[in-house]
Amino acid sequence: MIKNIKGAIFDMDGTLIDSLILWDVIWQNFGDIYCDGRTFQPSEVDDKRFRTMILKDIMQEVHEKYGIGASGDELLKTTNELITKFYMEEVQLKEGVLEFLEYCYEHGIKMCIASASEMQLIRHAVKHCNIGKYFVAILSCAEIGKGKDEPDIYLKALECLGTKPNETCIFEDSHVAIETADKLGVQTVGIYDKYNYGQDKIQKMATVYIGDGESLKKLIN
Repeated sequence: MIKNIKGAIFDMDGTLIDSLILWDVIWQNFGDIYCDGRTFQPSEVDDKRFRTMILKDIMQEVHEKYGIGASGDELLKTTNELITKFYMEEVQLKEGVLEFLEYCYEHGIKMCIASASEMQLIRHAVKHCNIGKYFVAILSCAEIGKGKDEPDIYLKALECLGTKPNETCIFEDSHVAIETADKLGVQTVGIYDKYNYGQDKIQKMATVYIGDGESLKKLIN
């Protein structure tokens, strides 16, 4: 279990919020908009690969390979509109998150968000889920200028919290992020999400693993 923490750094997508379902939402809407209501679904191989690619490149390939939309740019515009609407109006917290945030808040554990998503989307989700009061800072890799394969966003988060690595815990659903965090000497909590890959690696590396069917309430004692 995690012990004696004074600070907590949370990833957002797949950790705090159930947002990795977004791709299913996008494909469903593509079916409605571009396929006369018929189901649209890329191949399993493409779907997995798309989730790691730049959005503009994804939409260009979807247009060329699957023949939908007038252009990749049209698909990109539609997708950006769908993403914004999802974060503003539809996204939900994962099970147990609110209870755990409240527990940390009541016990004086300082918290911040360190996300790879764009800042505007993070703020939309925080507002929609009504969790802004819990965080002393919100950080985005887009503004830091480096991804989570580098420690920069976590170092900035530690600075914002004013806590030492050995008294801080990082919560992530990505094995790449867990590996980076582990090198900083922090405790880590790996979060299962069925839409994310590499769960076996997360389970092996994380200090604590929140598995399928479990939630962050597991950490409240």
